[in-house]
Amino acid sequence: MEAEEIAVDHRIDADDDTVHSDWDNGRKPALTVEPGDVVRISCRDATNGQLSPESTPADVAALDIDPIHALTGPIAVEGARPGDVLAVELLEVEHEGVGYTLVLPGPAELGVLADEFPDPTLHVWDLEGDVGHFVDGIEVPLNPFPGIVGVAPAENGPHGTFPPRDVGGNIDVKQLTAGSRVYLPVAVEDALFSIGDCHAAQGDGEVCGTGIEAPMTVTCRFGLRSDRSIDRPQFETAGPFTPTGRDEPMYGTTGIADDLMTATRRAVRSMVDHLQDERGLERDDAYMLCSAAVDLKINEAVNAPNWVVSAYLPESIFPEAKQRPTRA
Repeated sequence: MEAEEIAVDHRIDADDDTVHSDWDNGRKPALTVEPGDVVRISCRDATNGQLSPESTPADVAALDIDPIHALTGPIAVEGARPGDVLAVELLEVEHEGVGYTLVLPGPAELGVLADEFPDPTLHVWDLEGDVGHFVDGIEVPLNPFPGIVGVAPAENGPHGTFPPRDVGGNIDVKQLTAGSRVYLPVAVEDALFSIGDCHAAQGDGEVCGTGIEAPMTVTCRFGLRSDRSIDRPQFETAGPFTPTGRDEPMYGTTGIADDLMTATRRAVRSMVDHLQDERGLERDDAYMLCSAAVDLKINEAVNAPNWVVSAYLPESIFPEAKQRPTRA
């Protein structure tokens, strides 16, 4: 659906009065809406605008992590009460042509291999339509989505944005693309919805700690369900479940261990090794590409004492001459 075809009831800009970097049920609403209203919301990138197309790894090292993540809101929904379900339909998610994938070492300790990548790293993405341009001719399909969608928690006071919660927040479900609907359990009066941390693309797992972080505009329709109750976020989506939205050739690596995080680390480390040894990428670039385009899957969690996690790399992101031959 084209932007002009959507009837928008309200707009909310990402300015100093609407942007915040914590959850707090005492925060004054930036906007109050009725169920059924459509709102167009501007979102800063997760770093709150600290990066630009001219930024370097030195700028990553100097990042202030206090304003991460930059959320827009809160939006109060009239009539929402604890125990209700807030339904948020994502009508449009539009990027602005630039994005950032970074490895942020130090106190944040982001990334499943944070101990193996101690230096700040940055790739500035040129986002062109439905494609993000990486190194060596690699092109990653773009499927924009908000990484953070949530409502205020019942507990008073400020709460950090990094951990996801039962009321939503930093869930990073990459399938919450345009056309999807997310359901959130309401914990306080008027729900107090906030959104941000938008990604132009992300591999399931966001393994280096960032996807393709980007400023965006998200258009939502708010609904309210008082006839049902849920304990944690639920959602409806048509995907995509692969980077291109179709079944396609993949290269996979596995991690096997008696701990799912250890298995995850082994799968990611093996994929980084593959990208470095077989595809010719620098190791830092390989790690960032895993975060933007490689999907993690739990293959089995029933055969104790060991579990299996796999990492899936789509061949389609590489120039045709560098793709591995398809196996029959």
